[in-house]
Amino acid sequence: MTLPGRTEHLVLPGVLSAEEAVETVAGILAVQRPDGAIPWFRGHHLDPWDHTEAAMALDAAGEHDAAARAYDWLARHQNDDGSWYAAYHDGDPAAVTDHGRESNFCAYIAVGVWHHYLATGDEVFLDRMWPVVYAAVEFVLGLQQPGGQIGWKREPDGTAVNDALLTGSSSIHHALRCALAVAEEREEPQPDWELAAGALAHAVRHHPERFLDKDRYSMDWYYPVLGGAVTGDEAKARIESRWDDFVVPGLGVRCVLPNPWVTGGESCELALALWAVGESDRALEILQSIQHLRAEGGLYWTGYVFEGERAIWPEEQTTWTAGSLLLAVAALGGDEATTAVFGGERLPKGLSPDCCEVH
Repeated sequence: MTLPGRTEHLVLPGVLSAEEAVETVAGILAVQRPDGAIPWFRGHHLDPWDHTEAAMALDAAGEHDAAARAYDWLARHQNDDGSWYAAYHDGDPAAVTDHGRESNFCAYIAVGVWHHYLATGDEVFLDRMWPVVYAAVEFVLGLQQPGGQIGWKREPDGTAVNDALLTGSSSIHHALRCALAVAEEREEPQPDWELAAGALAHAVRHHPERFLDKDRYSMDWYYPVLGGAVTGDEAKARIESRWDDFVVPGLGVRCVLPNPWVTGGESCELALALWAVGESDRALEILQSIQHLRAEGGLYWTGYVFEGERAIWPEEQTTWTAGSLLLAVAALGGDEATTAVFGGERLPKGLSPDCCEVH
């Protein structure tokens, strides 16, 4: 059980009290299977990205053994080509429900592994996970296109889907920087990864035409900032440009226009992006605005329909929604590993987003 002393940095006025933080962490732990798998909720599926997000939240709360079990689950069930499948029923590796292999899902382990290492200093863990991270990155970069963007996935038969998602590629940019940090820590430089990360950042910043048009989704708005490809004044301008489109005052962040629903996950991710560009006050306001999604037991409803027949929708209390909230609170609370990973302090410098394109 999480001890209150481990979660002091997770106390945030109007968002989490000490007791509520402990309750939320316990809620995620209750969903985790004995083998380390963290599905969305019991009886639903596990995907590798959200599994990792929940594991990172456990590390932010001091539950390092539980987080390590989550990463060991990924290590045990990695495919020979470095990938994972897109969905496993209730985290059962024998019950794959989507045999596609999504680049964004596969890359995110690098973020989690680096976060765990910064939280624990466990060099044995880093050595153990290095081959897993390496294979995952190589799988992902096998889908990189000449323009720098990363293709969405491989189909079950191995066919590459080369269409790229801006949100996914932005998250992969973050993952590549974390993978490079792992490589640097182990003194195993990966110059090809550096070039790939630079080309990817260039595509994200300057070539929206290279990505599928998902402009009505809020993630495409803030993820280039959250993933570190767009920074500084450019990042602040991007956030301002569509604030009124996606932010519903007092309720949170829309998932997709014009649908009248807000979601906890998108709201917490926007809060992280705001914190990363120095907008902590607005990040706090966003986190405070979604407290109507908190459910009995400490987890959070996925979303809320705020027009017409107002209702919780979908009626799910997902580990990744709770995880994203804990990570956002941890960043605002100064948790060293979380701020380093999402603020860039322990990530490689000098990756040019305006380098030449991949050939």
